Amino acid sequence: MRLAGSASTPAGLDQKLAAGTDRVLVLVDDAHRLPVPALLALTEAVRSGQAMLLSRRPTIDRPELAELDEALAAVGRVELLTALDQQQVAGLVAAVTGRPCPDPTAAAIREASGGLPAVAAALAAALGGGLGPPPVLLARLQRRVAVLSPLLVGIAYVLALRLDLPDDALAQACGLEPLELEAGLRALRDEGMLVPGTERMVPAIAASLLTEVSPGHRRRIHDDVARALVTTGAPALTTAIQLRSVRARGAEAASAYRAAGEKARFTDPGAALGWYDDAQDAGAAGGSLAAGRAEAGALLGMPVELDAAGLEIPEPAAGRIAVVAGIVAAHQGRADRAGSILLAAGTAGPALATLVLIGAGRLEAAVRAAAAPAPSAVALLAAAAVAGTDPSRALPLAIEAAEAIEAGPVTMLLPDTPHALAAVLAVVSGEVATAVHQLERAQRYGVGGPVSADRHRLLLAWAQLRAGRLEAAREAMRPVSDADLGGRDRMLLAAVRAGLARRSGDIAVLRQTWPEVERVLARRSPDLFQLEATEELAVAAVRLRRGQRLAPTLAALEEIVRGLGSPPTWTVSLGWLHLQVAVAMDDPVAATVAAEGIAAAGIAAGSPLGPRQLAQQAAAPPWAAALAGEVDPEAVLAATDGLAGAELPWEASRLAGDAAIRVTSAATARRLLERARELTAPEPAPGRSGKTAQQAGLSDREIEVGALVLAGRTHREIGAQLYIAPKTVEHHVARIRTKLGATTRAEFVAALQAVLGAEPPAGSG
Repeated sequence: MRLAGSASTPAGLDQKLAAGTDRVLVLVDDAHRLPVPALLALTEAVRSGQAMLLSRRPTIDRPELAELDEALAAVGRVELLTALDQQQVAGLVAAVTGRPCPDPTAAAIREASGGLPAVAAALAAALGGGLGPPPVLLARLQRRVAVLSPLLVGIAYVLALRLDLPDDALAQACGLEPLELEAGLRALRDEGMLVPGTERMVPAIAASLLTEVSPGHRRRIHDDVARALVTTGAPALTTAIQLRSVRARGAEAASAYRAAGEKARFTDPGAALGWYDDAQDAGAAGGSLAAGRAEAGALLGMPVELDAAGLEIPEPAAGRIAVVAGIVAAHQGRADRAGSILLAAGTAGPALATLVLIGAGRLEAAVRAAAAPAPSAVALLAAAAVAGTDPSRALPLAIEAAEAIEAGPVTMLLPDTPHALAAVLAVVSGEVATAVHQLERAQRYGVGGPVSADRHRLLLAWAQLRAGRLEAAREAMRPVSDADLGGRDRMLLAAVRAGLARRSGDIAVLRQTWPEVERVLARRSPDLFQLEATEELAVAAVRLRRGQRLAPTLAALEEIVRGLGSPPTWTVSLGWLHLQVAVAMDDPVAATVAAEGIAAAGIAAGSPLGPRQLAQQAAAPPWAAALAGEVDPEAVLAATDGLAGAELPWEASRLAGDAAIRVTSAATARRLLERARELTAPEPAPGRSGKTAQQAGLSDREIEVGALVLAGRTHREIGAQLYIAPKTVEHHVARIRTKLGATTRAEFVAALQAVLGAEPPAGSG
């Protein structure tokens, strides 16, 4: 006899059980569905000796079912209705279809059915029947939903979205208290709608249930879920990902997508634009997304064009958009325009304007702007910019700003990264190793977003070019794409290409580079921090007999330097630019004027010039004299040593070469030419003997630091002994390592020992 579960006691059940014998086996299916009277009757029959086999769901939700289960434990058998495994599903599918079931099909059906036999059978029967849930499953689900309470139906609709919601968010989305939700989930599990042992809805049932939901009803469910996630404090990105997975739409979903975009716009601008697109598709107003879109686009180097007249943009967002316009102008190389826009961009703009104002030569405006309130990293960047008239003083501030950015990325756009500023200041100061170190850190940390990645590569190429490491410069710029660069970085790219072509003596490549140089010069928008790069463009113009194109650019640079009060370092750098132009033109009169200007800047300096400017100041007179045919070999050789030590080996080589072709003594000419070749020869492998500290280009301070490193002193101990900061010691060590070409600690110690003639400390390397 078989007894199936039903909502009421089967007629004559008591009599049928009483008539049973030990030769009759009573089969009870879905015992968890039987009403209380039936359970009581079955329990009494078991106790009277009736053989019985019973199946039920794992959950025991009533004392009467527990009593029957206990009675059967001794004399009968209870089968728990658990999920089928893949092999069992394959057997069921084969029985339904009449043909073997391949493993992939069995796995797919088991996943979709949760291993529930009835659902698996329905899916098996519908194999090859087209898209959508099987009609038999839809009909079964409709019957089941029709008898469920509204509370359970509400839970079922939320679970049908198959989102991984936290318990508190799930309860709130269903409008229930946690205990009510727990009871509802247990009921749905017993109804066979959840995957056994979980709180997830069976995928096939979820898909069937959602086909019965109208678009309006689905939007209301999405809004309930979105509201619950936000209210319960779920992270913005988690909320948005959950809603995107079900293509949620509506006001609450739009708000969640926008929040995700705002969260990601500085860390992952590409993803942020995707979230803003989702928000707009979900119904968000364009004006509420405009600022975020503009910021993310600027970081990607693809500024978003905005039709402000067609958008209602709230005031805070309008201020953000104004900042974006100023930052984009800075990236395009229009420093003066960028400064004006940022000064007018509300509270966030002035501090950001400081760097571009200094670049444009507007010192007084920059000093006022730097006093504006700003996040600490931006304030440090502004302070470094104001101090930028003296690169040696500004460099530590720029490095400090870079460290602040690395510790906690600032949530606003920057006209340039502090790492890039530090690199420019370091190169001007002759500290190429520091520049390389800062740029490598910028790449490691992804500072400034994608739009700054190529800038950091180009600055690295520039630093290596100035230091005479041409192959390293080519390698650094290899990944750079011309098409993705703004105007400022197009200038830098043109300068690096022109510099490489000039140093390799390839006039054909220099001619190929000229159209880009021409476009850069036509912009007539140089700034202070591009002064040295402009030198390469100017020399290229002269070499190609287009020197007339230089006048507006040089005039603009002179006005910028004057606007900053003619600071000595930059005045010397500008004079050096004029000297290099005169050398390229073979004009001894212009060279003498430039040398006199460099000397005058040094005399006017209130504080000592940096090592590079001192080397340039010492080299200018003998170079001008050499062009006039008056060569002092000893002065020239001393000047080449100074330039090489200041990381200007190419210029040192050119000086020696220019002097060699103008002397009458063959022996002196050979001596000068040998020096020129030495300065452009590849560096020997690190650790080789026979190279002195002077030949390695180490300064007196670097020799002191290197000796103390070999003595086993820490950076702090070295700083205390030499009365300098530990951070300064670190920069000296980085420069020494680069000059010696050492890449590991062992190579560094060995190379130091070779050039300083000292023994390494015990255990070093």
